[in-house]
Amino acid sequence: MSDRQLRRVIPSIDSADGAGVRLRRSIGQRSSVRIDPFLMLDMFSSDRPDDYIAGFPAHPHRGFETVTYMLDGLMLHRDHLGNEGLLRPGGVQWMTAGRGVIHEEMPQQEAGLMRGFQLWVNLPASEKMKPAAYQNLEPEQIVEAQDSQGNRIRLVAGALAFAGQQLVGPVSGISRQPLFVDVMLGAGAELTLPVPRNLSGFIYLFEGAVALGGQPLQLQAASELGDGDRVSLRAGEQGARLLLVAGEPIGEPVVQYGPFVMNTSAEVEQALRDYRDGRLTG
Repeated sequence: MSDRQLRRVIPSIDSADGAGVRLRRSIGQRSSVRIDPFLMLDMFSSDRPDDYIAGFPAHPHRGFETVTYMLDGLMLHRDHLGNEGLLRPGGVQWMTAGRGVIHEEMPQQEAGLMRGFQLWVNLPASEKMKPAAYQNLEPEQIVEAQDSQGNRIRLVAGALAFAGQQLVGPVSGISRQPLFVDVMLGAGAELTLPVPRNLSGFIYLFEGAVALGGQPLQLQAASELGDGDRVSLRAGEQGARLLLVAGEPIGEPVVQYGPFVMNTSAEVEQALRDYRDGRLTG
């Protein structure tokens, strides 16, 4: 067994998306700061309605998966397939755009805190044109566990050995063998979690303080993991909360134009034509 160390830090920056939703973007703020297979990571967090109320009106995607994980607030998903799901605190939407999907995500509140993440996961060339699919996981479906120190996890996707248990997240039928876990550490607590050597990944610290292998991690930044097969964490005096995300790298060219992520410029141009001609989702 070998501990993963900190390879690179990608600080988040103020940004906006959708119809003007304010957010902080780390992975994906430019093409040189991706972590294969992860294309983008946004965190939205505001109790000012003007920062989120306009939401994400109907828009297209092709060639990758989107993951929306809610911490606080209410968001409604609708798509061209007729899927509809209300994302509640602790709930997850895992959408495979494949050959094409048109969807919207709109806040269902006019006041209060709206907080969560959106992650984009790339698909290999062999899967980019597969049919679109959608999974809506209610908060009660997410696997939760606690160890003897009071450390808690919420496992969305992947398999994880934790507190003497072998846990499996509820998201199924997806690409890249992803591990997606929300980790909550008590004050001064230590925790070691296995992360398979063949997966690349990162930690996003969003509450408190934590060290990876003795090295303090930056708050509101994607901390890329180096080689190894486990992560060893130690929380600060106030505890910590973080996302641990990992997936199987693809190692293929990435050509992105907004909501279309393909392998060549010609494929992106085809996606634009298909969207313009009403054939993106056909």
